[in-house]
Formats: sequence, C-alpha cells, structure tokens
Amino acid sequence: MNHIKAIGFDLFNTLIAGEPSAIREAVSRLIRTLRQNDLDIEPEAFVQAHRDAAMRFIQETRSHGRETHNSFWISAALETLGFSVPPDDVRISRGVDAYFSAFLQNCRLIPGTSEMLETIRGQYRLGLLSNFTHAPAARQIIEVLGLTPFFDTVIISGDIGYCKPNPLVFQRLIDQLGVEKSQALYVGDDVNADIAGARLAGLRPVWMTYTLDKDVPPPPGIPSEAVDEPDSSVPRVSNWETFLALLDGGRFA
Repeated sequence: MNHIKAIGFDLFNTLIAGEPSAIREAVSRLIRTLRQNDLDIEPEAFVQAHRDAAMRFIQETRSHGRETHNSFWISAALETLGFSVPPDDVRISRGVDAYFSAFLQNCRLIPGTSEMLETIRGQYRLGLLSNFTHAPAARQIIEVLGLTPFFDTVIISGDIGYCKPNPLVFQRLIDQLGVEKSQALYVGDDVNADIAGARLAGLRPVWMTYTLDKDVPPPPGIPSEAVDEPDSSVPRVSNWETFLALLDGGRFA
C-alpha cells in the first residue's frame, strides 16, 4: 500500500458550514432582488417552485455527472409562475449574486480547520475539490475564510462543468496534485459524492461527520437526501483531532 503524499478536501460541511439561517436568508435575498427587478412574484409560491426546480436539475446532475447552475433553477421556477425569463437574463444573474451574498456573511470554519491545515501543510500536497454550482461565490467564501493559502490547487465543479462523484473531477485533482491515486486521501461528508466517488476514482476516502453529528443544514441550495452509511473500512472522523491522530497513527501508511 503506497504512502500518502496528498490529501484532498471537500468544502461545505467538511471544512466549513453555513449558519442555520443562511439558506433562508439567501432565498429571501433572491426573492427580494427578483421583485426589485420588476418580477412581481409571490414569495411562498416561488419558494416551492424554486425548490422543485432545484430538485429536478440536481437529480439530472446526479445521473449524468455534469454540473448544473442556479440560474437554470430560477428560470424554471419563474416559468412555473408564468414568467418567461431565460437563464442568462441579467435579472437572474443579479438574483444569483444576491443569493450567494448571504453565504459570504453566514459561513464559518468548522472548529479546528485552520489549525489542522496548518499542521499538515508542508507534509502533504493539499487540494480542495468542491461541488459548488456558482464558482465565483465559492472562491470568495474560500478567500474570506482564509483558506486559500493552504491549498496547492482549488477545483470548483462550476468552473469545470462536471461534479463529484464523476471520476473526471477526481482525476483533475490527482493530476494537479501530481501524485498517484493510491497516494491520495479524500476527505468529505457526502457519502455518494465524496466517499463513493473517491473510492470509485481510486482515492482513499475519509468520512467527515462533524456536521452530520451536529445536525448542520445542507450546503447552499442543495436539498438533502437520505443515504446509507459507508462500510466500516472507511475511516469516520467527527473532528480534526481524530483525523490528525489517524494520520499520525499510521492508518494510511
């Protein structure tokens, strides 16, 4: 078994989490912005239409591995309510920016994240691989929370057009880290996208359950779904002290 030389991390609910009110505030800002741009939508009807559209597009993404974008969800929701507004309309672009602005102000590092990354920086090549539909917002959040300097590469699904668990995105991570698949760990919270995806791509997964154990809301705009737990061969950690102990204890030697 090859020695670990690189570690990849998921972003939301692995390194950072949103405040419980973040999604509610984001949707509120989206609705307010659409109404300010002459789209006289009824808020409660839009919330339901938007959620239904998001579920539909996300299910399609899970079936073919290509990333979606919030602009399509908003356009579809508006169409349901009788408004014909294409995804590239400037009013929708403003709505997307308003939606994600809530997360810039309502995200926090999971306890011990900076200290953990500081500890392992220099010992391993470090990469960030995130499923995030609107890449500019993801990069802003990463920068605002002070994570950018820790990583040798940052890959956002919204930039490359494909998302986890598609093996293509894990291969992009490996290529940019410059290691063999068997020499890389991937740490994430999502059993399908992160754990099964990493394993399918040949990386060695670690299941981060801090937010599951703390009942933290799902990432922005992503409806949650029930999933089976990974098998017992996948290490489970609920805090970064346990993760560092796994590294130091030779589990991945």
